[in-house]
Amino acid sequence: MEISYASPSFYDLPAAAAVASTMPSSATGARPVRIIPLQHPTATSSSSPPANVAFARWTAKLRQMTWLEWLEFFLPCLRWIRIYKWREYFQVDLMAGITVGVMLVPQSMSYAKLAGLEPIYGLYSGFVPIFVYAIFGSSRQLAVGPVALVSLLVSNVLSGIADSSSELYTELAILLSLMVGIMECIMGLLRLGWLIRFISHSVISGFTTSSAIVIGLSQAKYFLGYDVDRSSKIIPVVKSIIDGADKFSWPPFVMGSIMLAILLVMKHLGKSRKYLRFLRASGPLTAVVLGTIFAKVFHPPSISLVGDIPQGLPKFSVPKAFEYAQSLIPTAILITGVAILESVGIAKALAAKNGYELDSNQELFGLGVSNVLGSFFSAYPTTGSFSRSAVNYESGAKSGVSGIVSGIIMICALMFLTPLFEYIPQCTLAAIVISAVIGLVDYEEAIFLWRVDKKDFILWTITSTTTLFLGIEIGVLVGVGFSLAFVIHESANPHIAVLGRLPGTTVYRNVKQYPEAYKYNGIVIVRVDAPIYFANTSFIKDRLREYEVHVDSSKSRGPEVERIYFVILEMAPVTYIDSSAVQALKDLYQEYKLRDVQIAISNPNPEVLLTLSKSGLVELIGKEWYFVRVHDAVQVCLQHVQSLKAGSDSSHTPLSSLEDKPSLFARLSKERAEKFPVTDLESGNGRPPLPKDRDSQSEPLLSKER
Repeated sequence: MEISYASPSFYDLPAAAAVASTMPSSATGARPVRIIPLQHPTATSSSSPPANVAFARWTAKLRQMTWLEWLEFFLPCLRWIRIYKWREYFQVDLMAGITVGVMLVPQSMSYAKLAGLEPIYGLYSGFVPIFVYAIFGSSRQLAVGPVALVSLLVSNVLSGIADSSSELYTELAILLSLMVGIMECIMGLLRLGWLIRFISHSVISGFTTSSAIVIGLSQAKYFLGYDVDRSSKIIPVVKSIIDGADKFSWPPFVMGSIMLAILLVMKHLGKSRKYLRFLRASGPLTAVVLGTIFAKVFHPPSISLVGDIPQGLPKFSVPKAFEYAQSLIPTAILITGVAILESVGIAKALAAKNGYELDSNQELFGLGVSNVLGSFFSAYPTTGSFSRSAVNYESGAKSGVSGIVSGIIMICALMFLTPLFEYIPQCTLAAIVISAVIGLVDYEEAIFLWRVDKKDFILWTITSTTTLFLGIEIGVLVGVGFSLAFVIHESANPHIAVLGRLPGTTVYRNVKQYPEAYKYNGIVIVRVDAPIYFANTSFIKDRLREYEVHVDSSKSRGPEVERIYFVILEMAPVTYIDSSAVQALKDLYQEYKLRDVQIAISNPNPEVLLTLSKSGLVELIGKEWYFVRVHDAVQVCLQHVQSLKAGSDSSHTPLSSLEDKPSLFARLSKERAEKFPVTDLESGNGRPPLPKDRDSQSEPLLSKER
């Protein structure tokens, strides 16, 4: 005889007692076993505090806050000011701020042109928001200012409302900054930043890749020397480029190509060699200086220049054109989403690298305040820049002092350098934009997704294709829609696994993942790897019926029976269950009862168990059928199957012809009521202890012929 072993479990609940009680225990295989008792909640208990208790704790915490903690709450800059080491940090912050400031001045003018605005508004957008963010922002390395993607969104929307050369166009861009700031502040205060988590990384990557291509093509007119239609769709832009090919001009193309080559080489050297990393930040300034010198010396007539730029700081003014606010709401929402995805993501990554914590909602509030106050000083929407933030971090920035230094650089540019900016070639600014967005073309991500997850690759392809051919807004909506559809599909069709026991252990795992795991005849163990709620109850019920009917007995052990008598639900991964799921379980219990099948529940968490208890499902199924471990449930069920097999063998009657005898449910219910009180079933009182010389992890479960 070969003996299979198991850990301690429940004690004997012999089924078919009328037949099996007269048989010796060696024949029936029945013997005392023990289980870990499951603690059932009371009707009034809950694992989470009531709303009033949580509110009381929150108010108590607020009352305990000191005046310094209140100041830090409203002014996050005080957190780094208090611990700032001037002798150690100021020099690196100064160098980092100068580096980013030198990079920001030409980039801000380039991005303003991309947004359809005059270059001066790019300089304004790189002025006030930087100082405001240094005070209200919680990131110490994030570089705030104009960025390419937001500039493209501004251009794409406003060009359909007003002409880019009109005053209304500029007013709408400034109004958009105010609206974006208000939305960011509201989301930060209400702690709604989590909403953006539903947009998958593949959607973001596909969107930014296509946007980068559109941005690059939008700058082609400065290289080619003739006007190109402004559009966020690739086909009209390409068609316009082809149609105007006869107007092609060599001088701006050659000059723009040379500047682009210089920028790309300097960026590559700065990234690949640490001792040359200053080249990455100084690339835009180098291109601007070279282009300005060339234009100042040679005065090429075929190369268009930036032209006159007003000198001085922006004046305070209230945003106008509020009658257009309603039409700008979708764009403001979209820009806010981009701000969360780009800025907050970068800020959290930089915070982790520098060893400090960052509250994403407070970060969002800081960005909102910088946009709101910036709109009163003629700034269009700004957010955190990936490239400038990377340069800031690589330059060793330790605090917001680097941002203040960058702001001072911008002040100097506005006060003293704008007369020189008049001679900057347009193709040079276009080259700066193109060099910045080339890094956003993330084809490597598509290759990675193809290898790892075809579904995410399809999502990336759909988003990038629709963005290219149907426009940015439609591309984002389609991408987010498909992303949410995948989330809903995964939630409504959760992973469900049939479990088996790993040989030599009391561990139960997915039989598909571990082919060596074996099951027991008459018992099916099912694990639901998701919350159970109204959307997936039908799918789960269908799978349970399928597992009951289609049984693979090739790797099963135990008494040979013809059908399933017990269904064990492993509910450890189930974090939540709603009323629809409770009703579905009740219906399933009644279905199983008609087919003489018993449900057992294993390891439900406190919240789930409390819901089941309040709904009456615990009493309906029976408290003794709730277990701490899968193995406990298996041993109890297995002894019933052994008893059923022994009883049928003693009477020489097949199991399928026992219609004249009480059903399994009737026998179990009678025994539970007459012989085994519920208190004993749960506590294990009266059970003989295991022998001291016996290993609790190797208690014999059943015997099996060699």
